[in-house]
Amino acid sequence: MAVIHHTTLSPTKLELLAEWLPSRPWYQGATGTTGLAKAGGFRLDDPEGEVGIEFMVVTDAAGDEPVTYLVPLTYRGAPLKGAEDGLIGTCEHGVLGRRWIYDGAHDFVLVEQLLALLAGRTTAQAQSESDTPDPTVEVRTEGAGVPAGLTGPGTVTDTADASLVTVGPMMEERPVSTLTVCRVLRPAPAGDGAGRRVLAGWSAPDGDRRHGLFAHLAVSEA
Repeated sequence: MAVIHHTTLSPTKLELLAEWLPSRPWYQGATGTTGLAKAGGFRLDDPEGEVGIEFMVVTDAAGDEPVTYLVPLTYRGAPLKGAEDGLIGTCEHGVLGRRWIYDGAHDFVLVEQLLALLAGRTTAQAQSESDTPDPTVEVRTEGAGVPAGLTGPGTVTDTADASLVTVGPMMEERPVSTLTVCRVLRPAPAGDGAGRRVLAGWSAPDGDRRHGLFAHLAVSEA
């Protein structure tokens, strides 16, 4: 169970993201114009209790039209070897000290727990409360199940609105499935799409609640 500490971060998550987001291929604003605000999200628990896992939603309202992004984050007490491309930055936590913050698409702990969520083996947790499930996060399970032993990430490929993460079975090098993490969030009915997918909500700048696809898994037949 993750313990949520209501304390300070320096720099804050939004300050780190304001520097990092414009460097992403899926960022749709103009460089240097981020006007970020937190818009929602949820957490997952690390079974080992070592890594913080947060699916953070932020809205950039600085452009002509607001754009809402999903940024899965992991919080670690030491650098993650091999994940240098996913490092967003470091900060000082008021309780835990120095934390290394990663784009979670590059962190095997987040990827494996997202796969567990899609398989129904874990439950989404509230973003700001300890030991509190978030019933608003919806896992749709139509189509093929999640094969046992999937692990990752293999490669991470950014597109104009998503990150494609290859995942494969343990003890094999060839990835067989693709986990898509949506980066640009758009409202969509819960029934849209097929296969294993996670849908959740966020707040629009006008205060309205929106709901849409956060992630989905395409299982290869190979």
